[in-house]
Amino acid sequence: MAENFTTLREETEKEVYSRPVRAGRRTYFFDVKQTRNEELYLSVTESVKKLGRDGETRHDKHTILVYKEDFTKFADGFSDALAYLKRHQPTEERRFDNSPKSSRLSIDEEFENL
Repeated sequence: MAENFTTLREETEKEVYSRPVRAGRRTYFFDVKQTRNEELYLSVTESVKKLGRDGETRHDKHTILVYKEDFTKFADGFSDALAYLKRHQPTEERRFDNSPKSSRLSIDEEFENL
């Protein structure tokens, strides 16, 4: 049954851009995918590496999909939440990003590039 789902999924969506972000035991995947109708959407996946009781390593994954009609609202909510976090984090943890601001695109610019 899973094989049929995988085959159907491969036929209906295509990954056009992917950016993994590694953060300790977690990896975040920001994937831009394209439907069969050539509509673009964002898939955000969190993968957490865990050690099972049997000693085997496994990855728990959680994914959200953001469609074009929701890009602006999603970006606004994400930006607001980050701004709140930056204002309310303890002083020693205020820095989320070490890259120079001039080299980064704003969230709006990133979505416009889609």
